[in-house]
Amino acid sequence: MMPVHLEAMRPHQWVKNLLVFAPLLFTPRVDESAAWLASFLAFASYCCAASAIYLLNDIVDRDEDAHHPKKRLRPIASGRLTIGHARALFVALLAATAGFGLLVPAAAGRVPFVVWPAAYLFLNLTYSFWLKHLVVVDCMCIALGFQLRVQAGAEAIGVPATHWLQLCTFFFALFLAFCKRYEEVHRQDEASGLTRATMEDYSAAFLNMMIGPLAALSILSYSLYTVSPETVARHGTDRLMYTVPIVTYGVFRYLFLVYRRREGGDPARLLFRDLPLVCSGAAYAALVILLLRTAPGGG
Repeated sequence: MMPVHLEAMRPHQWVKNLLVFAPLLFTPRVDESAAWLASFLAFASYCCAASAIYLLNDIVDRDEDAHHPKKRLRPIASGRLTIGHARALFVALLAATAGFGLLVPAAAGRVPFVVWPAAYLFLNLTYSFWLKHLVVVDCMCIALGFQLRVQAGAEAIGVPATHWLQLCTFFFALFLAFCKRYEEVHRQDEASGLTRATMEDYSAAFLNMMIGPLAALSILSYSLYTVSPETVARHGTDRLMYTVPIVTYGVFRYLFLVYRRREGGDPARLLFRDLPLVCSGAAYAALVILLLRTAPGGG
């Protein structure tokens, strides 16, 4: 069984922070050990920051979570982790966030990397205490958090994050956020009360109007990214367009899980639990590496 302190940190959610590696995979620095070290340090900093926010949310929402059919089993809501120990762990994670962030070398002319996890923490603090109560804004905050990860990954290795990559990240993250709300709406009847007042403003019909267009925008923005002049100039090829079918399948598979199996509540768990998604993700990564390696001028 997982230690209660580690369980409270929700390590399965760290998969979201793999986005900090995205800029590295799509740049010529992919063969540089120094760039990989910087990315790993950035990843560690964001994992500590994310866990700190999860802890803070669980401390603040412990009374509401205690009445939720699933969240009541969390370490703090169930009483398995005391508030005192949770607060101490929260402070330790903040220190680790800063420590790892300060170890990332700052590129010439750029702000210190630690600014980026600090911005992520600020966004999530305002989300936890205010913005999560604003309908639609709550989902947009989640999407912005993913964008910050990509931007941080680019800053860690001293390269610019392309506009198309930022747009892809935003639309995909917003798509996942509304899918999560859809699952929450359909599980309201199983709970003795809503976990947040904002859920009263969401309905299945409204969320359907959001999810469909966002799925299309996610696929479209990625497709345009693969053939944009900026991407072709950077990699010397437009071969990335051959990854579009895999991305399209991934989006459609996720829609199937959301609408047919009602499993959109925790995207991080689905990425490990659903075999077709796992296989499509592995195939995507392998194909990207292959296409860029065999491109003219590739490593």
